[in-house]
Amino acid sequence: MSLFSQWFRSESRSSRALAAEREKRLADLEADAAREPLGYEGTSLNRAGDLCLKAGDRPRALQYYGRAIDAMLGDRHPEPARGMAKKIIRIYPEAVRTLCTLTWLDLASRHTAMALVHLQEYLEAAKAGRRADLAREQILEMARTVTHRDFLEAAAEALEELEAEDDAARVRDWAMSGGAPDAVSDPDELSAYCMRAAVGSNTARRAEGSPA
Repeated sequence: MSLFSQWFRSESRSSRALAAEREKRLADLEADAAREPLGYEGTSLNRAGDLCLKAGDRPRALQYYGRAIDAMLGDRHPEPARGMAKKIIRIYPEAVRTLCTLTWLDLASRHTAMALVHLQEYLEAAKAGRRADLAREQILEMARTVTHRDFLEAAAEALEELEAEDDAARVRDWAMSGGAPDAVSDPDELSAYCMRAAVGSNTARRAEGSPA
């Protein structure tokens, strides 16, 4: 047997052993997640996603990350879910639904500056993915909910880019008058409303069968 053949067989055995070890670790993490109470299983699923991503299995990593954000949103705490959403978007920038969820989570956590950044990313992803109708609906709902003038003006510009001129004009009126007539002004109520909207956006992602 040639030295090359010996090396190739050795490498193949090593790869198979690593793959088997990885599958065992994934099974352990799945078991850990199943034992955790609602919301906390996201930590184990996140680690499983990291393991798959390190192995170069992006689709499987996204599946785990998607399940992790499901769990974190189920616990109704926006910050861990925000971190998970940002992680998904780093490896899957075209994730329209996740960008929508992230923007709602920014608003829920009162990170208005980041909401402005993610609103623009959401707009661009929606245009590229031909999801303009979805984006118009969600951006208008965001604008109807908040009172922050900078966000309202950015939402109006986004709606104009989506060729929703009438909606954009309405949002500009809201920006000038301090918010929509039914805007949520109480900070705690606003956080709760935006959190519910984030959960709804993520639920729609699952219903569509999208990885993110």
